[in-house]
Amino acid sequence: MTERTESQVLETNEYGFVEDPRYKQCEKEAWYGIILGIVNLVIWAVAGYGLGSGPVEEYSYIMGFPAWFFISCIANSAFAIVATIYLVTRKMRDMPLDPMTKEEAEEFVRNGGKAR
Repeated sequence: MTERTESQVLETNEYGFVEDPRYKQCEKEAWYGIILGIVNLVIWAVAGYGLGSGPVEEYSYIMGFPAWFFISCIANSAFAIVATIYLVTRKMRDMPLDPMTKEEAEEFVRNGGKAR
């Protein structure tokens, strides 16, 4: 990674506000949660309404549950739990939430977003 100058590290906007460099990582992590929630909802709806829309006599069963229920509720919950564990352990960073000094913020950006 190339060294950045001080003006590249902490830029002020037109109001003179210096954005905390941790906001970008926090925004990325929030998008992970939103996308995971949407994927979970889509799987639930497609499996629940798609597989459960036929006559009861024609349902297939998995472990004693109707397939639509097993996929939309049980398997989808397992998927969501595994995906959440993956995101928390691999994609999210442990960051201190206390205020940063200008020097700490510059070091944070230079280290590629890694906490002290």
